[in-house]
Amino acid sequence: MTFDRLKPLLLTLIAALPLTACQESFSQNSGARILAVGDSLMAWNAVWGSSISDTIEQELGEAVVDRSVAGAWMQIRPDAEDQKGFNIPYQYVKGDWDWVVVNGGGNDLLFGCGCGRCDRIMNRMISADGSTGQIPDFLRRIRDDGARVLYTGYLRSPGLLTPIDHCKSEGDELEARIARLAQQEKGIEYVSMQDVVPRGGLFYFAPDLIHPSPRSSHLIGKRLAAMIRRIEAQ
Repeated sequence: MTFDRLKPLLLTLIAALPLTACQESFSQNSGARILAVGDSLMAWNAVWGSSISDTIEQELGEAVVDRSVAGAWMQIRPDAEDQKGFNIPYQYVKGDWDWVVVNGGGNDLLFGCGCGRCDRIMNRMISADGSTGQIPDFLRRIRDDGARVLYTGYLRSPGLLTPIDHCKSEGDELEARIARLAQQEKGIEYVSMQDVVPRGGLFYFAPDLIHPSPRSSHLIGKRLAAMIRRIEAQ
């Protein structure tokens, strides 16, 4: 996909950025044991108190520190040195976390290669067998610091024509690789969200047909909270 074709989508995303919240500070949530990092999937609806992290807080009855930023990339990009929040690994700060909820990689594929001929970027993020790349390195660093990792997948849009429909195959491959990583290593969990949106589920998306509506953020948050409860009960 050329930049000219991506430009309208970029303008839409930039215009919508005020609908996301700024990163939360740690001092506001001292004692929190759950951290969330990621891109706009995580950050969306935060202004209204209806983000994924907000739902996890409500479901578990405890604070979640949300450091996610709309537009963030998973890859470390040297040109973003002055905007480190836009690199998801920089959102993470070592702390006394029991869980770190993570999402990301979609912006790398959409804006890095237009969701076409993405082998180089995909492999840089995570290899086909899930064993190497920036994502495994990042998730292992979190785990080695003492937290469990909960990696959430993206929504799908069955029966709807959206501005990012052409990214489906790349998104499927990215998440298949992350699932392989989670299957191979303890302390890393992957939760698919591919079945959250029913066929033709228009109201599961924001008006841009890219980001989650409050309904979808709520459903994702409930699924993640349930996973935390289930694992902690074992």
